[in-house]
Amino acid sequence: MNIAVVANTAKKSVDVAKELKEKLVAAGFILETEKPDVVITIGGDGTLLNAFHTYVDRIDLVRFIGVHTGHLGFYTDWRDYELDLLVKSLKEEVSKGVYYPLLDVKLTYSDTEETKHFLALNEATVKNLDKTMVAEVYIKDELFETFRGDGLSVSTPTGSTAYSKSIGGAVIHPRVNAIQLNEVASINNRVYRSLGSPMIIAKDEWIRLELKKGDNYQLHVDHFVIPQENLSSMTLKISDKRIQFASYRHTHFWRRVNDAFIGES
Repeated sequence: MNIAVVANTAKKSVDVAKELKEKLVAAGFILETEKPDVVITIGGDGTLLNAFHTYVDRIDLVRFIGVHTGHLGFYTDWRDYELDLLVKSLKEEVSKGVYYPLLDVKLTYSDTEETKHFLALNEATVKNLDKTMVAEVYIKDELFETFRGDGLSVSTPTGSTAYSKSIGGAVIHPRVNAIQLNEVASINNRVYRSLGSPMIIAKDEWIRLELKKGDNYQLHVDHFVIPQENLSSMTLKISDKRIQFASYRHTHFWRRVNDAFIGES
């Protein structure tokens, strides 16, 4: 088994990564960053997001394990003081894997026939940099509404606990194979109307956003910010690909939610 260990720059994470690498080598594993079978992240959810995008081209071939050096995260099942148990679990290879949905994002432009694709683990959000954003929202190619406001965000079930929740979205269990559309500060008055509520989109449907041409847009894909020129439309749907987490010990989703937002058993 080839294993890549990815850590953030915090001293504690760097020290834990060094210790884990030594234990993995002693147990007979191969440290491999180019083509790993397993990616172990040391830090928090942000570190795992970085690792996901680093190895997104190998998403069908790699499993992820998160080790948290702070409190329990949504993508991190192990604590920094459990390295021996983690290595033992890897050695015994009893994992079956847990799969989470990903968001497929397709961009088209007014000045070229070329398109761009992204995969998101949490969400994709588009905003107008200069003024109120105007977008026609299509659900499965049928016009649903004309949106006016700060922006629109589409999240995965696991991403429903991130930015989506902060703008009023529902928390969705990752076994629900759907995506969620949220409005960001929509304008609703006697002249302009949009639904104003989160929308859960089924796995066999998709969202298309037709954007006003000539405006400047900013695209957020997970934690990456990507300025866009001549962006004309976006198509968002559940991806055919999924991220796999090694389930040597996988924390129950609602326990994660409780720990993150309530903090009581």
